[in-house]
Amino acid sequence: MRLKGKVAIVTGAASGFGAAIAKRFAEEGAGVAVADIQRTGGERVAGEISGAGGRAVYVHADVTRAADWAALVGAAQSAFGRLDIVVNNAGWTHRNKPFLEVSEEEFDRVYAVNVKSVYLSALHALPVFRRQRGGVIVNVASTAGVRPRPGLTVYNSSKAAVILLSKSLAAEFGPDNVRVNCVNPVFSPETGLSAEFAGGALTEEAKRRFLATIPLGRFSTPLDVAHACLFLASEEAAFVSGVCLEVDGARCV
Repeated sequence: MRLKGKVAIVTGAASGFGAAIAKRFAEEGAGVAVADIQRTGGERVAGEISGAGGRAVYVHADVTRAADWAALVGAAQSAFGRLDIVVNNAGWTHRNKPFLEVSEEEFDRVYAVNVKSVYLSALHALPVFRRQRGGVIVNVASTAGVRPRPGLTVYNSSKAAVILLSKSLAAEFGPDNVRVNCVNPVFSPETGLSAEFAGGALTEEAKRRFLATIPLGRFSTPLDVAHACLFLASEEAAFVSGVCLEVDGARCV
């Protein structure tokens, strides 16, 4: 098992990419703190992992709050005895629309969920990693931070911030044996934000427009993203840090 004996926090794990990441990590031997603000979905995912013979606990957490991050890190350590991996998957977007129509409240929400959450996760996990001389952070950013689409300017810029924040953390904390990497998925209709990316309605025409930009001819799936996160969290990537792994069917080429 590639994560045997490891303990991971996965945020936004009640559905979509996060649920697939949590389940895949558990299949590979990790104890998983399933973190989400959606209690019903989070408890369901943790229950499915436990029912399949894995180790998981649900932790209710708002990733934009420092107190919730302190409690989340503590809960993972209490449940499993340590913490090795943090996957920042929770995300948010404003609806696809002209930049000048994005409200200040929408801007603040996007940056709080997408960027501040990564800052807070590092603030609370890095001291733990330093004490044990090692740890891994995997941030789920987006191809939007590399090759932005019109109508999503604030979201695009938030994901670009996550990418640069990840690279800088990798450089600063490499001497502590801490690795920090990004996964950049392309559009997926299997996430809760897909309709917002499409402007409010995920029609067949909207899907065709997105699909036409992906050379491999299909969308990313939760399992695609989970596999990429698993590689970056595992010892197979022991010398991989500060990278962004596009899971995009060559969208960013």
